[in-house]
Amino acid sequence: MEPILSAADLVVRRYSHSDLTMIRQTLIDVHADAHADAMGDEFNQRFPWFVDHWGGNPDFVCVIVWDGDEAAAFAYGAPATPQREWWREHVKPAPEKDRTFAYSELAVRMKYRKKGVAELATRALLDGRREDLVVLLVDIEHPRVQALYESWGFRTVGERQPFPDSPVYAVMLADLPLK
Repeated sequence: MEPILSAADLVVRRYSHSDLTMIRQTLIDVHADAHADAMGDEFNQRFPWFVDHWGGNPDFVCVIVWDGDEAAAFAYGAPATPQREWWREHVKPAPEKDRTFAYSELAVRMKYRKKGVAELATRALLDGRREDLVVLLVDIEHPRVQALYESWGFRTVGERQPFPDSPVYAVMLADLPLK
């Protein structure tokens, strides 16, 4: 796999649906490290299902930030189906733009936090996207994460609890390209 972006000793590589079997365990391992404090809750234990669900989408795209042979972080998502974007119920009137990228997951290993790795992964995932908008969910109990996304151009447009056992999330929307 050819690097698509480098920063210091980090290299970002892009993967697709056809690469899922190769990267699946890496995603699970990075997520487990990034969410070690929450792995006891049943919702976080279902992460492998989410990897398979998103990775099963033929338009799935994932970036992994590598530090040598160690995966430091990842970000993934897929284009939303036009005119069926669930976030539209939160914005009145909804934007006329109808191409949305659903940014599903970002995870950064503990030792790589507060070093710009989250932004590196996010920008590598979203730069060059053809969609007009990007939507994501952030646990409302993590205001610093929400503020980080706001610093990149996202705005909170509502709240949503997608599963009965999931946290309540802030629905965040941004225009593409990001600022």
